[in-house]
Amino acid sequence: MAKTRVVILFGGVSSEHSISCATASGVLSAIDRDKYEVIPVGITRDGIYVPAEDSVAKWALTEGELPQVVFEGKTVIWPKAGSIELFVEANGSKDSLGDVDVVFPVLHGPNGEDGTIQGFLELIGLPYVGNGVFASAAGMDKEFSKALFIAAGLPVTPHVVIHKSDWLDDPETALENVKKLGSLPLFVKPARAGSSVGVSKVKDMADFAKALEVAFNEDSKVTVEKGLVGRELECAVLSVKGSTKPQVSVAGEIVIRSGEFYDFDAKYRDADAAELICPADLSSELLVEMQKLAAKAFQALGCFGLARADFFLTKDGFFVNELNLMPGFTPISMYPKCWQASGLSYPDLIDQLIQLAFERN
Repeated sequence: MAKTRVVILFGGVSSEHSISCATASGVLSAIDRDKYEVIPVGITRDGIYVPAEDSVAKWALTEGELPQVVFEGKTVIWPKAGSIELFVEANGSKDSLGDVDVVFPVLHGPNGEDGTIQGFLELIGLPYVGNGVFASAAGMDKEFSKALFIAAGLPVTPHVVIHKSDWLDDPETALENVKKLGSLPLFVKPARAGSSVGVSKVKDMADFAKALEVAFNEDSKVTVEKGLVGRELECAVLSVKGSTKPQVSVAGEIVIRSGEFYDFDAKYRDADAAELICPADLSSELLVEMQKLAAKAFQALGCFGLARADFFLTKDGFFVNELNLMPGFTPISMYPKCWQASGLSYPDLIDQLIQLAFERN
């Protein structure tokens, strides 16, 4: 029986380029090679599609060095609508990579995780893993995802949205809205970025303008969220073939060991800064409540495929922080760890996601 041919698409033009490479490394290490033939395709920071080495080590995060996709003279030519054959072009000549069955885009951040690549793949008619155009766009934008959560009756982190133009034109009104959030600390986040890139924790309002500047370097719109006191919990959500109801994993917990919060360095550079505990020590009643909220948030955005649901558990109960629609996918990332703790292996998880792509398409 012929193997299913899977394009692993990674890299990209966002600030999360290297994290996407690390996610690709994880998928390359775990995908069932007896069932799937892998075609790695990278996107450079300049947006060039290139054939990539099928190497777990090359794309993994290593201490002191972040992997990146670079152009080395060859480009990948995508099929036209109605075709499924992929080509590599160099020096004016084209060589076929053969037909493609499905694309697994493990891109993080804008122009990859936000519906952009999903729309491109739909235009050329290739099945792909993960969420569709609308859910991807809504999940990437903290303003609109929170609005959809609120409309669905979900408890969300108290927040306000500030556009760069409004801040420049009328900072006083923006500050008045921020004051309504109550006491410090505040978290200032680019509205459409991930991996904690551009995020600042503000404990003194004298630092607020600087935090906005950092966030505006990533996006023209930011969310300012009230800092909640409580536990930081996550669970993994996965669609079920033939059902509109997703399945939800056990909970995992992020425990900060050093630093102010779970920032980029804590996630990817400092192994001692935080501990990911899965399964989390949570009562069965709280776990069931959290799983119901996660499934409801998944459905509120119209998700299909996968998402990681992030919560704060405070004295007032759960608050939905966000859904990450293409979560980190390395073997130590919370999404696969939560499924492994729930009895679903990393290779079987990848297999289910690929099979779901065919069901939707």
